[in-house]
Amino acid sequence: MPLQVIPRTAAETARIARVLAAPQDFSKAEMFEAKSGGAASVRVRPGADAFSQFSGNMAFDRQMNFNLGNALFTKAWVPSPASTLASDGLGPLFNARGCQDCHLKDGRGHVPGPQESAVSMFLRLSVPGGGNPAEIKDWLATQDEPTYGGQFQDFAATGIASEGRMVIDYTEVPVTLADGSVVSLRAPRYSVADLGYGPMASDVMLSPRIAPQMIGLGLLEAIPEADILAQVDEEDADGDGISGRASMVPAGADGAPMLGRFGFKGGKAAIRDQSAAAFQGDMGLSTALHTDPWGDCTAAQTACRAAISGQEPGVRDGLEVDHQSLDLVTFYARNLGVPERRGVDDPQILRGKQVFYDSGCTSCHTPKYVTDRLKDQPEQSFQLIWPYTDLLLHDMGPGLADNRPEGRATGSEWKTPPLWGIGLTAHVSGHTEFLHDGRARNLLEAVLWHGGEAQASRDAVVALPKDDRDAIIAFLESL
Repeated sequence: MPLQVIPRTAAETARIARVLAAPQDFSKAEMFEAKSGGAASVRVRPGADAFSQFSGNMAFDRQMNFNLGNALFTKAWVPSPASTLASDGLGPLFNARGCQDCHLKDGRGHVPGPQESAVSMFLRLSVPGGGNPAEIKDWLATQDEPTYGGQFQDFAATGIASEGRMVIDYTEVPVTLADGSVVSLRAPRYSVADLGYGPMASDVMLSPRIAPQMIGLGLLEAIPEADILAQVDEEDADGDGISGRASMVPAGADGAPMLGRFGFKGGKAAIRDQSAAAFQGDMGLSTALHTDPWGDCTAAQTACRAAISGQEPGVRDGLEVDHQSLDLVTFYARNLGVPERRGVDDPQILRGKQVFYDSGCTSCHTPKYVTDRLKDQPEQSFQLIWPYTDLLLHDMGPGLADNRPEGRATGSEWKTPPLWGIGLTAHVSGHTEFLHDGRARNLLEAVLWHGGEAQASRDAVVALPKDDRDAIIAFLESL
């Protein structure tokens, strides 16, 4: 359901406009720029727990709910039947045994190595067809692959065949920068092997997904919808080459249309919807929003549909993940704090910030917002935040295209991801793999994959002298 918002006064609106104005002086940091998550920001912890802290402004009497949500987020579920009734119901087909398996330390997932199972990365599946939910304009109709469903699952409970395994083949593509240095990009090709239920449909569309970092989700949810929609320019009326579009999706139990903010193509409108979809698709667990106990198993997977489930009448609301547990996980995901910036006054980082602006990167990566005043979410209420995203869909060109529509997003459109915390990826996740499928092995490669609406900004980075290129990377690593 929509957040309970307290309307802004005219004076507040004017003051916010002044605060959100673009900087004119890049010789020093802006006020409060180090606090990426406003008062909800947290200090950077040593070790790999930098993304695992609760909102910095959380009252003591709300911290228990965060800790309970953390326990549910980190616990390993087991298939039914089991003696651990509070943790059974996994699968029968699944990608992970727990949320933390994909979002390790609440950070990004990783590309599987040659001998690794694809935990924290999976393929979405669809074929053309289907209807238009809630009559959303420009909806691109697709439906689940008829045998394998909407998500390809590598694992299965004992006695059930897994769906198979994902195969990734890379081709190295050299890119020459203006100073003559060469960067090699790895272009992936995805396929499936060892299929457990026969061939897939001939017109199946595959799209890879790597688990994203979890920080700041509640603050993104609290950005005023009007501030996001104000950036929509579908026909590129201002002629800047950027034509962001809003992802509108069915939300909640009634499927009412709402602005999609979560997922790589903006496929979910609310954290609760995203959490419930992960329980269903990743782990095969039923919730109030997805009540079938067999998760993503299709009618063609008869053994999976017939397997014993974790649903018991009168226990846990008759679901595998009851209402309270879903609410606690949602609270936890909403309140993972954004770490403070590092080195905001460093001359190289300030230079990199100016290059970031001058290169046009802020046309999509909107630096800052003031969140709504909220009646029941004090941590996210009325905060100046710096996520560097417009939360809109943009055509990123053929290089990044998965050629699979999702809702209003075409096969070449992606939602602008937030950049806060990106410089701590190695710190938390132990790698520097970026973009929706981890193909980029560092931040420069991620920039060089940009095309479509971002082609001009990408080309501007290619043309930079080395000192400025190093500065923009230093700026990104400070976020």
